[in-house]
Amino acid sequence: QVQLVESGGGMVQAGGSLRLSCVASGREFSNRGMGWFRQAPGKEREFVAGINWRGASTYYKDSVKGRFTISRDNAKNTVFLQMNSLKPEDTAVYYCAATRTFASIYDGNYDYWGQGTQVTVSS
Repeated sequence: QVQLVESGGGMVQAGGSLRLSCVASGREFSNRGMGWFRQAPGKEREFVAGINWRGASTYYKDSVKGRFTISRDNAKNTVFLQMNSLKPEDTAVYYCAATRTFASIYDGNYDYWGQGTQVTVSS
């Protein structure tokens, strides 16, 4: 069993930055692919970024490339999402997720989810 707890969300003006953290409990964190997803009101959940177990491979939604950076610290069982140059369209609840295998853009490939953290970007 893996439990994921996100933090770092909040309200920021357009152009600002936030850093989300996701701490995982349980074993084998370092063997898991991790992902960040988001869901805006009235919209489906969507993939934002993913990282494989060593952190050598990362993946991003096109609209966040160059602005968001996913990283992980396996010694601290933590995955991060650094979000810069935030836009109002980035407003959503952001979820951390863990998979037993490789990071994927498909939410069905993830086995464990956090409770989410709200990110609100004002114009």
